[in-house]
Amino acid sequence: MSRIKSNWKSTINGYETYLALERGLSSNSIAAYLRDIAKFRDFCTSQESIADPGLIQMAHIERYMAFLFDEGIARNSQARMLSGIRSFCKYLRLEKIMEGDPVELIEAPKPQRKLPDVLSVKEVSAIIDAVDLSRREGVRNKAMLEVLYSCGLRVTELCELKLSKVNFVDKVIQVIGKGDKERMIPIGSAALEAIDDYLAQYRADIIPMKGHEDILFLGRQGRGLSRQMAFTMLRRVAIHAHVRKTISPHTFRHSFATHLLEAGADLRAVQEMLGHAQIATTEIYTHLDRRFLRSQIDQFHPRSDSEQEPATEKAKRT
Repeated sequence: MSRIKSNWKSTINGYETYLALERGLSSNSIAAYLRDIAKFRDFCTSQESIADPGLIQMAHIERYMAFLFDEGIARNSQARMLSGIRSFCKYLRLEKIMEGDPVELIEAPKPQRKLPDVLSVKEVSAIIDAVDLSRREGVRNKAMLEVLYSCGLRVTELCELKLSKVNFVDKVIQVIGKGDKERMIPIGSAALEAIDDYLAQYRADIIPMKGHEDILFLGRQGRGLSRQMAFTMLRRVAIHAHVRKTISPHTFRHSFATHLLEAGADLRAVQEMLGHAQIATTEIYTHLDRRFLRSQIDQFHPRSDSEQEPATEKAKRT
């Protein structure tokens, strides 16, 4: 059976539907896939004169990867883009638009493993305490930060958290993570108290817009908050707290995981709370944990290098 001829516009539209319905990906994940494929499409049409995506060959993809390298694209991003092309080609084969697999023999660049920035417990407390409670939305912002740190949420999970999914009795929340996967996460008393204050002092006076009635954290107009609003709020509070590190909601998530492991939490339990599909993703925090332990040894152990008596002082005594 011969393949079906196609064009980039109709194929990408079909791929978007496939990602949503067949793969069940979130809108943010779909947007990321489509951005990468659009960049690949632009290369194929301008550099390779490919009008039909079903005609993509391995050589075209190899030249595209070389193009990304020459552009100075980070290895992690190169690997992600190749993964997107792999997914796209799989869709093309399912739809009989492509014969064979041009990505099969292409090796992905080895990713760079970068340890994320982490706040100390003292810095987290300083940021939460720096929220300006004299402002009307201050009680909401404090509750958001308490939940972010207490539960290790992604920023999208925080913004989309539903009031009906906060269980004050059992002290757990239910969130929808990547791939629309649900998970239950314990929530601390400080976070629950902050939510209680927010509900009584702020949300009770807000009339939610239609479709936003069950969203926990609302803006003044009764709409749920955007990711960018959460980013901006946190950065402003961090500046006010005089914390000079590069701060984002994800920094709170990294800190949540690291602090748990430093205190002896089980790696599998942390994986479950973070919603990581693979344990390897969570294991990056064990590297942070070892770095912390190393610093503690260097600083406090009586026979560590940093604590050894300088040779000149030892010579004076002898």
